Amino acid sequence: MVGHTTAHWLAVDQVADLVLVDIVDKMPSGKALDLLQATPIRGIDVKIVGSNGYKETSGSDVVVIIAGIARKPGMTREQLIDTNAGIVKGVVEQVTRYSPDAYLVVVTNPLDAMTYLTYKISGFPRQRVIGESGALDSTRFRTFIAAEVGVSVEDVHAMVIGAHTDKDMVPLPRFASVGGVPLNHLLTQERIEAIVARTRRGGAEITELMGTSAFFAPGAAIAQMVNAIVRDRKRLIPCSVYLEGEYGQKDVCIGVPIVLGGGGLERIIEVPLNEQERSAFTASAGAVREMLGALKL
Repeated sequence: MVGHTTAHWLAVDQVADLVLVDIVDKMPSGKALDLLQATPIRGIDVKIVGSNGYKETSGSDVVVIIAGIARKPGMTREQLIDTNAGIVKGVVEQVTRYSPDAYLVVVTNPLDAMTYLTYKISGFPRQRVIGESGALDSTRFRTFIAAEVGVSVEDVHAMVIGAHTDKDMVPLPRFASVGGVPLNHLLTQERIEAIVARTRRGGAEITELMGTSAFFAPGAAIAQMVNAIVRDRKRLIPCSVYLEGEYGQKDVCIGVPIVLGGGGLERIIEVPLNEQERSAFTASAGAVREMLGALKL
């Protein structure tokens, strides 16, 4: 669901030609054909094909890795690690074989651990391995702020850093604003804390309602990242990347604000965290490291 929804958003914006890959026999070809047949209505001139293999993806500029089992009600992202690590390893081996110069956008959960695994297995420079992370969590944060304040979502700027997990993500309301007005000028601390709490459970809330993981918002977040790379948009988006001392952390992938453009990770922005925010971020990095131990790299 996340994969074909991502393809839908990318096709609508005519970002690139698309190849959908899945192990389910003939299914990606059917979805690709269905999406392709919608293009005349929208005046979209992109090529869209599906495959059960990777040969058709040869020479891709960007590869989005979504493969893995989905999170089910009551299941944490951490519980997915054993199964999904094996799946991601297999995908990365094929991707690096057919598209050795590609930028890799990782979506498989647990996100930060799978981004780290992809970085290590691929051997690519850190600039070319980027996890979705805050690109999704931040849009949820912005959605809830806009609804609470009663303003257009276009005027809301907010970000979430840290691990892409319910309890370990780090929303940063102190840096949130609406049309340039700081959030704490518009809402009480109590209401801000309620929004932060709902943001932390943004994915879990949807899973409880639908019985499966979200796909519209994740797909849009991925498309935003791919758009930034393909069109060299220089977007400032929180993403999971490999740190080499930034924010006091090394040898870990975790969500931080980055400039995302034609060079992939072009710059990490180190915002001045206060003591409480830095403590939360450090704890979040520790939680990711616990998961990394299960990878046995």
